[in-house]
Amino acid sequence: MSQIKKVRGFQDIYGENAKKYRFVVETARRIFENYNFNEIILPYVEDVSLFIRSVGEETDIVQKEMYVFEDRGGRKVALRPEGTASAVRAYIEEGLYAKGGYQKLFYEGAMFRYERPQAGRYRQFHQIGAEIFGANSPLSDAELIKMVKDILDQLGIQTRLEINTLGDFESRKKYIEVLRNFLKERKDLLCEDCKKRIERNPLRVLDCKVEKCIEATKDVPVLIDYISDQSLQRFEKLKEYMKSLGISFIFNPRLVRGLDYYTDTVFEFITDKIGAQGTVAAGGRYDTLVKQLGGPDTPALGFAAGIERLMLLVEKLPEEKDLVVVIPVVSEFNIEGLKIADRLRKKGIKTELVLKEGSLKSKMKLANKMGGRFVVFASENPELKDMGSGEQERFENAEDLIDVLTEKVLKP
Repeated sequence: MSQIKKVRGFQDIYGENAKKYRFVVETARRIFENYNFNEIILPYVEDVSLFIRSVGEETDIVQKEMYVFEDRGGRKVALRPEGTASAVRAYIEEGLYAKGGYQKLFYEGAMFRYERPQAGRYRQFHQIGAEIFGANSPLSDAELIKMVKDILDQLGIQTRLEINTLGDFESRKKYIEVLRNFLKERKDLLCEDCKKRIERNPLRVLDCKVEKCIEATKDVPVLIDYISDQSLQRFEKLKEYMKSLGISFIFNPRLVRGLDYYTDTVFEFITDKIGAQGTVAAGGRYDTLVKQLGGPDTPALGFAAGIERLMLLVEKLPEEKDLVVVIPVVSEFNIEGLKIADRLRKKGIKTELVLKEGSLKSKMKLANKMGGRFVVFASENPELKDMGSGEQERFENAEDLIDVLTEKVLKP
C-alpha cells in the first residue's frame, strides 16, 4: 500500500517543536492572566458571511485565502482565517456587552488560510490573540501594546515596533479617494495585484513588498495629514504613554494592516530574522466592527501573533526537570515499580517507568537514551543511581529512597 502523507501546507508538531509551541502558549497565557484577561475558546468553523462582513470582501483573505465549503445542510461555512471576527461575533451573540464595563478576552488555536507555504507560514497555522471590548481611551492601546511586548520579551525575541494611525472611519474615507487618484496616475508602474487593488482596496498598495510598487509610491500623500484633530490627539497621547513606559517605536506612515476593520491605532512587531515577511505580532483598534456585525456601538482593539513564527525565533527553552527512570530489576518487582513511580509523580517529579521487558542491561540502555538523571532499581532493597556521578546507594525500603530522591530532585 502507498504511504499516506500530510496535506501540503499542514504540519505535525512534535519533539523540540512541540516543546517550543507549549513554551510560547504557556508564556502568553501567563502574561494574559497577569493582565486580567479571560480565556475564550472559539469555534473553528463559522458562517462565511462573518469574515466577508468583518475582514472585508476585497481583502486577500476573502478573495484568495479562505477555506470555504458547503456543509450537508447547504450552509456556506469557512474554516476561520483569523480570530478577531469570531471574538466579536461571540461578544455580541453571548451578550458579553450586557455585563457592563469592558471585557478583556484572549484565545489560542488553529487558523486556516490557503496561501503559499513558506518559513513560519502554513495553511493551518496557530495564533495567540487578545481583544478588549468597551475601552475607548488610548490608555488601552498602550496597555495592549505593552502586553504584547512583555510576551515577546519573556520569549527572548528581539523585534522593532512600528506604529501608525489610520484615523477614524470618515478621515480614512477621504484619504482613500486621494490615494486612489494618486495610484491611478502611476498604475502602469505597479505590480498586477496592486493594479487590482486601486479600486478594491487601495490602502493595501502601501503595504506591498514588491520593489517597483515601493518605488512608485515613495512620494505618496501621507495618511496622517488627512486625519481628524481628534484622531491626531489620540495618536499623540498614545505616543506619550508609550514613552512613559520606555517602549521604543518607529512611526511608519505606510503601515496600514491588511484588514478593512481597523481604525486609528495600528501596530506591528517586526523581526529581520525570518525573511521579508517579518511581522510576528500585529494589531490595532477597530471601533466600528461590533456595530457593523449587529452589536451595540462598542470601541474595541486587539492583536494576534503567529505561534509558528514565534517558535522560529525562540532560541532557548527553559531547563527541563530532571528525569527519574524507575526500572523493575525483574518482572516480579513490576508492582513495586508501579507504586514507586506513582508516588514520585504525586510529588511532582518527572518519572518514567520502563515499560519494556528485557535484561537489566537493555533497560539501563533505555534509561540512558531517555536522558534519565537518576535511576531507581525497584527490588526488595531498592537502589538509587546518580547517572551523572555514577554513585549508587541501597535502601532498606522505598519510603527512605523516595525521601532522599525528593530532596535531590526538588531542592532549590
